[in-house]
Amino acid sequence: VQLQESGPGLVKPSQTLSLTCTVSGRPLTQDYYYWNWIRQPPGKGLEWMAAIRSSGATYYSPSLKSRTSISWDTSQNQFTLQLSSVTPEDTAVYYCTGDSVVGSTNPAYRGQGTQVTVSS
Repeated sequence: VQLQESGPGLVKPSQTLSLTCTVSGRPLTQDYYYWNWIRQPPGKGLEWMAAIRSSGATYYSPSLKSRTSISWDTSQNQFTLQLSSVTPEDTAVYYCTGDSVVGSTNPAYRGQGTQVTVSS
């Protein structure tokens, strides 16, 4: 299983960040699996953000739920994270992951990560 993140490296404050993860080697809909987004701000630990299950059910971190949306395009085997109203505190390396549990920061599969900087 391989995952690859894509998205803008630089986003302005108050804008919406959109990141896409392309998965190869396993269909998103294959039971029973969770596809997650996690991030690591500079100098801090990993933070789980959101997940979409192989059934299509979605899960969100309570601290980010009001600003976060996760969705998928099963025809492309991709899933997408949208984070609205970004601030410089959202600057981080963002990773997409796959695992049999939700919320793991030590997943079975992880992309290489993409740096996102929020700055005007």
